[in-house]
Amino acid sequence: MKRQEIYDKIFSARALCIAGLIIMPTLLLNPSTKFRIILFLFFWFLAWLSGKKTNPLAVMLIITGIVAFNLIIPYGRILFSAGAFKITSGALQAGIHRAVTLEALVMLSKVSIKQDLKIPGAFGELLGESLRLFSVMMNRKYRLTRTSGSGKNLIGEIDQLMLELSESDIPHPVNHETQTKPAGYIVLAVVIVLSWLPWIEYF
Repeated sequence: MKRQEIYDKIFSARALCIAGLIIMPTLLLNPSTKFRIILFLFFWFLAWLSGKKTNPLAVMLIITGIVAFNLIIPYGRILFSAGAFKITSGALQAGIHRAVTLEALVMLSKVSIKQDLKIPGAFGELLGESLRLFSVMMNRKYRLTRTSGSGKNLIGEIDQLMLELSESDIPHPVNHETQTKPAGYIVLAVVIVLSWLPWIEYF
């Protein structure tokens, strides 16, 4: 049985969403870049374990781009310089911090948001539809071309993806939500505890 089939059968959308909300603060409130990197790798492993599509090259390109953008404004100790270009400790750490935080949130969303998520009320229906669409987008395979490094081509690819999503028939949630199996609750509890482990040193 495939990993994603097992994931879909033992976890309900509601349980995964609640677990994701419980885990999110440990990433956003922890000031340590080192621990955010650990959580990013942990969430990436969970995304792979659940059978979700991830492209290591795309992930690394996004991280590199965010770090490079932060290096434009140098501050802190100079680590390397070549003419007017300088790599400073403060800018480098800030870039890594922001990049791994963004990608960690993406990986966490891959794991904790399922297409059959239902939230009560009109606002909940709108939010659920938005999250469902986001889940579909995140599960689409990254399409990278040799010329994707230019802004024009990147915007063109994003525009093409939006057009495909608007024209495609995106499946709607099933009427009966999958119920979380006992093993699923155990797995979620372990994942939550492991995600909060970096906070031990603050107590």
